Amino acid sequence: MLKVGDKAPDFELRNQQAELVSLEGLLAEGPLVLYFYPIDFSPVCTAQTCAMRDRYEGASVQGIQIVGVSPQGVESHKRFADMHSVPFPLLADPGKEVVKAYGVDGLFGFGTRRATFLIGTDRIVKNRAVADLTVGAHTDLLESVAEQTGA
Repeated sequence: MLKVGDKAPDFELRNQQAELVSLEGLLAEGPLVLYFYPIDFSPVCTAQTCAMRDRYEGASVQGIQIVGVSPQGVESHKRFADMHSVPFPLLADPGKEVVKAYGVDGLFGFGTRRATFLIGTDRIVKNRAVADLTVGAHTDLLESVAEQTGA
C-alpha cells in the first residue's frame, strides 16, 4: 500500500458519465483526496460516500478535489451517484488495475480495502487513512486537510 511520501501511480479510468479521467488531469486542477471503497450500495460504502459528499462543498472552496474509486462498472456508479446526489467523480476500476497499483487490493485478492489518500499536485502522497470497517478516519483526513488550508 502506498505510504506518505510515495509517488502516486498515474491512471486513466471512466467516471459515472463514462468520461475518461486521469490522475494527471485531476492534479492539474489541484490537490486530490482519492478514496477507495469496496462496493456501491453497501451500508458502510454508502455512509463513506455520503460523508465525502457532505464535505465536498467545503473541500471545493479550498481547491481540494474528491474522487472515489471502486471495482464496479460505470452503470453501477451512475446509479449509486444519482441515488445519493454525489457531485464528484466515481471511477470504475473493474479490472482492479488502479486498486492494485495503490496497494488496496483485499486479502488474497478478494475485495478492495477502504483507503483514502491525499495526493499533492506533485503526485506525492501527503497523507493517508486506512480503516476497512469504519469511515471516521477517512472523513477526519479530509477535515484535517480543510483545517490546514483554512476552511
